Amino acid sequence: TFRQQWNDNRLKFNDKNGQIKYLVLTDPERIWKPDLFFKNEKKGHFHEIIMPNILLRIYPNGEILYSIRLSLTLACPMDLKYYPLDRQTCSIAMASYAYSTEDLVFTWKENNPVQVSGDINLPRFTLKDYTTKYCTSRTNTGEYSCLQVNLLFKREFSYYLIQIYIPCAMLIFVSWVSFWLDPNATVARVSLGVTTLLSMATQISGINASQPPVSYTKAIDVWTGVCLTFVFGALLEFALVNYASRSDVHHAAAKQQRQRLAKWNMEQAMLEGNNIELAAYGLVIIIFIIKYFHISTNNFI
Repeated sequence: TFRQQWNDNRLKFNDKNGQIKYLVLTDPERIWKPDLFFKNEKKGHFHEIIMPNILLRIYPNGEILYSIRLSLTLACPMDLKYYPLDRQTCSIAMASYAYSTEDLVFTWKENNPVQVSGDINLPRFTLKDYTTKYCTSRTNTGEYSCLQVNLLFKREFSYYLIQIYIPCAMLIFVSWVSFWLDPNATVARVSLGVTTLLSMATQISGINASQPPVSYTKAIDVWTGVCLTFVFGALLEFALVNYASRSDVHHAAAKQQRQRLAKWNMEQAMLEGNNIELAAYGLVIIIFIIKYFHISTNNFI
């Protein structure tokens, strides 16, 4: 609901010693109204079911209250660097189109200029705060009065935690299963590594398909990129270890008297290497998660 109030001395009338509080006018086109427009409007419409949703009261002193229901789609540029741990500020700018400040000046109501419904519900955002200010602008044709209200929205994180962060973390943990498999189980380890890598690539494609394309890196891009790197690193680790082990076998085969001992030492070295790499991977991913959410939540809280 959008309300305006102004004074028109031409509409003063006798209230019959307080018997008439105000007059209700059904046709707003019969009086003068401010030529207000929304500067960042993309599209909008009035509500006219069953009757036009308009309230117009004229008080004895010439005060006019004009209330109307509107539905607007407004432009709201967003900074998605911290997406989905971000906050966005959207503005509603209202200005006079033809009357300069010499003829018309808009002012905010002193008490509660913006009233927010208590049952407002947005699917992915929470309205945290709002502020009002003046945005009077000057052009070649003069200076025009302008009002602006800034709405601060906080993105709901639970959806992204369940749909993006937890599945990506689970794929990383699944890729680490290869560290516990038999070092000689080449087929199983390669299949597990390739499967997790393809699953991670599919997950990233689905995430990018639901986001607007921007020219800079977002927080979610950092998360998915690092997760993909860990999954690929687990597969690459096995390839390097397998290559090194086969080289050791070839060298050991040249010395038949030490072949059995070399093979046993090779298997033990692979097991110890897997344990060290698993511990290193776990430490790095924990440090990354702590650092990632520490930086991102500084903007989110």
